[in-house]
Amino acid sequence: MSRSLSPKPVVDASDDRGHLLTEQSNPRSRQLDTLPVADLVDLFISEDVKPQQAVAAASESIAQAVEGIAIRLAAGGRLFYVGAGTSGRLGVLDAAECPPTFCSPPELVQGVLAGGAPALLRSSEGLEDLRDAGADELRSRGLCEGDCVVGIAAGGTTPFVHGALDYALSTGALAIAMACVPADQAAMPCTIDIRLLTGPELLTGSTRLKAGTATKMALNVISTSVMVRLGKVYGNRMVDVAATNSKLVDRSLRILRDLADVPREQGMDLLRQSEGSVKLALLMAAADLDAEQARTVLNEHHQQLRPALAHCGAALRTA
Repeated sequence: MSRSLSPKPVVDASDDRGHLLTEQSNPRSRQLDTLPVADLVDLFISEDVKPQQAVAAASESIAQAVEGIAIRLAAGGRLFYVGAGTSGRLGVLDAAECPPTFCSPPELVQGVLAGGAPALLRSSEGLEDLRDAGADELRSRGLCEGDCVVGIAAGGTTPFVHGALDYALSTGALAIAMACVPADQAAMPCTIDIRLLTGPELLTGSTRLKAGTATKMALNVISTSVMVRLGKVYGNRMVDVAATNSKLVDRSLRILRDLADVPREQGMDLLRQSEGSVKLALLMAAADLDAEQARTVLNEHHQQLRPALAHCGAALRTA
């Protein structure tokens, strides 16, 4: 029985990536295989301060990305994380965490991984060399001018990601690159260029280490900051969380107690009336509105709780 195969990328033996920062050898780990376990662990821990430093150094470009993404999502656009291997899996992870954290629709933030869902569980890194596949994935999802694409490639050279970013630019979508090498080592087609310079890995070339950590940190900052800008947070509470299991019901009741001085039993009643919407329950409690009235006010203020409260002459605590 014949089996259909994915198209094979052309590999050029002269394509030497040794100059890339992520492929260089780390002098601190040249005797890695000889270290006692305690020293091995200490070395990894000491090296892992560098991802935080790398993200801090990229704060300006990360802030530009947050502003651009928030504007487009507020106008009805979507956010796509595109990557292969570890980079792609991190994008899928961040996208998957948005709906339960912010009650956002699954289509708002999407992860696009080379190889699709099977590549989450089994390595399919060869697919990252298929440049057209990145564009094809975004084309199939109807990418348009109002959308945003974050192309994630630790070494900055992944053809799948380059193809996706090129296509994003051609549609007028916001194209954001994220890599862990300097731009002069690997240029990427984009409008905003985020460079997380974590340096050579302790295990040479294994970018699931510092590069992966920095990437996850940057994605955390981007998605959470965007959701803050979209009004899904009040103070430091995730007020757009939906009370859909026992843990989230408990968290919702504590939010109602802390921000609106609502006892747990009354909070349960408010959650039932609001169909599990904490934001709606908070507005109902603070402004003495029923669910329909509160829903109308929130809609009039684009689901932003703070302006909705001000409109009603009401306020919440910020503790």
